[in-house]
Amino acid sequence: MSREIDYGNLMHSAMRGLIRTVLQDVSENGLPGNHHFFITFDTAHPDVELADWLSDRYPGEMTVVMQHWFDNLSVDEDGFGVTLNFGDSPEPLYIPYDAIRTFVDPSVEFGLRFESADEDADGYSAEPDAEDEPVSAEDQPEPKKKDADVVSLDSFRK
Repeated sequence: MSREIDYGNLMHSAMRGLIRTVLQDVSENGLPGNHHFFITFDTAHPDVELADWLSDRYPGEMTVVMQHWFDNLSVDEDGFGVTLNFGDSPEPLYIPYDAIRTFVDPSVEFGLRFESADEDADGYSAEPDAEDEPVSAEDQPEPKKKDADVVSLDSFRK
């Protein structure tokens, strides 16, 4: 039986851990400076919790912004809950980390994107429950081989 290290899933787990750490800090200390987040998530994920009218309006995915006003940010091992304002209507949401497709903080040009196996041309999963698909080295194009240039250090001496 052969065993392999699943670097793709390990990397995604680490990236979700980073999101958890950032959100935990924000829940304890607030958003520092100009930081704010655009979070796109799969609204059809079985563990997402949002109002029916929001899931009807956004049946596949939704992008929320955490910037000027948010309330009740709570962070746990599997996801986070937050109340956001939708046209003067505060609505609680629960978003599992594995439902997140992108996490962006444009104030510092930072972003994470989680690839899925069944992505369409726009880069988003066509299936609501698609698992993240790691990109393996086998999927990468073969590097072009070039003869090595040997340079003598003597040619740089005076």
